[in-house]
Amino acid sequence: MTKKLIMVIDDSASLRQVVSIALKTAGFDVLEAADGKDALGKLDGRKIHLMICDVNMPVMDGITFVTEAKKLPGYRFVPIIMLTTESRESRKQEGQDAGAKAWVVKPFRPEQMLQAVTKLILP
Repeated sequence: MTKKLIMVIDDSASLRQVVSIALKTAGFDVLEAADGKDALGKLDGRKIHLMICDVNMPVMDGITFVTEAKKLPGYRFVPIIMLTTESRESRKQEGQDAGAKAWVVKPFRPEQMLQAVTKLILP
């Protein structure tokens, strides 16, 4: 069985690394992107089972990325978890309106994030 691919989008290389290690340890493949624009460029038709995305990033923020990704037919139904320092309800609502399925606030425990991943990942 092929491993499920998860895209991790965050402008912090160290955070991408922490999330990637947790996901790889749990048996997932990981594709990393430094911001929303970088991530959109990597949506090239390959099957992505889930995306984990920061909200506040340079070039293209997470909410804009989610909105743009949801316009792409091949990625419209891919679940997206927002992983962010943002805890304001208004931002959460913006994320939900854009199409995000879950909201995990940093700092996070890897097992907390993996629980959300397991619940949402596409078969």
